[in-house]
Amino acid sequence: MNLKPVSIFVLALILMSFGLPQNIQKKVDKEIEKTYGIETFNFTEVKIASEVAKDLPSKFESNNFFKIDDKGNLLGYAYLSKAPSKTAQFDYLVLLDKDLIVLKSKVLIYREEYGGEIGSTRWLKQFIGKKGGDEVKHGENIVAISGATISVRSMTNAMNDLLKSLKILQNKNIL
Repeated sequence: MNLKPVSIFVLALILMSFGLPQNIQKKVDKEIEKTYGIETFNFTEVKIASEVAKDLPSKFESNNFFKIDDKGNLLGYAYLSKAPSKTAQFDYLVLLDKDLIVLKSKVLIYREEYGGEIGSTRWLKQFIGKKGGDEVKHGENIVAISGATISVRSMTNAMNDLLKSLKILQNKNIL
């Protein structure tokens, strides 16, 4: 029996189990390049201890929080997660500067027929400049979108949870 094909298959499975899915990674890389104005960078997972992560409003799991640096110079962080829409979930990205201030938020993949307007750059600009401890509220300091109420509330709640989580991580001197 030839073990070479089996070995190659197992190696391929192992390699695919690490990191972000390729379609997501390409979109993340593109946003990092545009936002930070760089072509080459290091993208390294930041691991939050499970005993700390379990008490945070946002999910900090493997492969969803990363440090972005260029030759040892910290540029910022990337947070990736999913939020619910009416019947599915959408993937989103938040890019932060080195002081954990939001530079950009981006809906990477939206899986619904309606509500995709939350992916508009104009609407997502509302989150730029927010930092840990800031509070965002649908209908107060975040504008509603007709026909996208569920997604707007979901993205607003996700951002609010992230801002709360960042404040907690800063207060514990983890970030």
